[in-house]
Order: sequence, then C-alpha cells, then structure tokens
Amino acid sequence: MNLIENLAGEICKIILPINEEVFFGNPRSSLAVCTLSSINLLKEIANSDLLSKIALVGRLFSENKGIDSLVRYVISNKNLETILLCGKDTPGHRPGHSLLNLYKNGIDNERKIIGSCSPDPILTITKTEILKFQNQIKLVDKIGETSMSKIKILINSVAKI
Repeated sequence: MNLIENLAGEICKIILPINEEVFFGNPRSSLAVCTLSSINLLKEIANSDLLSKIALVGRLFSENKGIDSLVRYVISNKNLETILLCGKDTPGHRPGHSLLNLYKNGIDNERKIIGSCSPDPILTITKTEILKFQNQIKLVDKIGETSMSKIKILINSVAKI
C-alpha cells in the first residue's frame, strides 16, 4: 500500500472505529463461523444457543490484515476443522471472495491472493502458513446467507461435538 492509502486507513480507524469482535463458545467444537460484514448476524449468533455448538464466531472486513489474522488464529488452534463463511461480503473489499480464493489458489510470489478481485489482497502470511491453513480446515461457502434459521440448520449439520 502506498502512503496515501495508509493515511486514509488510519483516518478511517479514528473516524469509524471497528471493534475486533469475536465471541468464543465451546472450546471442544471444531467449527468456527465467520459472518463477514454482517455485524447483526454476528451478535445474533453470539447471543443464541448456537454458541454452545461452535468454537467461535467473528467477522471479517478486510482482504489483507483480516485474512492474515484469521489464518494465523486458525493454524494456532489445531482443534478447528471447519469455517462456515456466511453473511454479506464487504462491498469493495470482498474479503469473503478473497478468503475463498486464498483457500483454493494460495498466493503468488508477491503475496497477492491468486484470483482475488479485491483492491489490495496482499498478505503478510507465508506460503507455509497458507498450506497449513488449507490442510487443516474445510471452508463452507455460504456467502450471502443471513437467515438465522438457515444458518442454524447449517451449524447443526456441520458441528461435531
């Protein structure tokens, strides 16, 4: 990223701060849920009985730092086997789209996610970390799904407890 993009990002953090919201549930569960930019869905899941069936639920807003953090967290928690990707993808940045492409294609030699159409899909994680991530988890693509009743069915069908 260039200086102007970095400066704009810092200004956005001050004007529109985004909380790092992750809610932890059952540590024995192998399922994580990512609600992308759907904060209301995130809170609805976190305040429901579904939290007893999942290890954690969180959101993902960016195609770079957010994905870096998600991958590092997953590979540091060997119990996680599945990520249910749901909710609305962040317009413009499309981190859900980028995460799917990372999972399928990895990164090139410049650390850009292969196949991503996001504006800045450049990661700091290594190819080794990405390979561990790809081998450790199954990514369930339900991007766009915001219906709590449908997500509950998905969680019940995927959760291993």
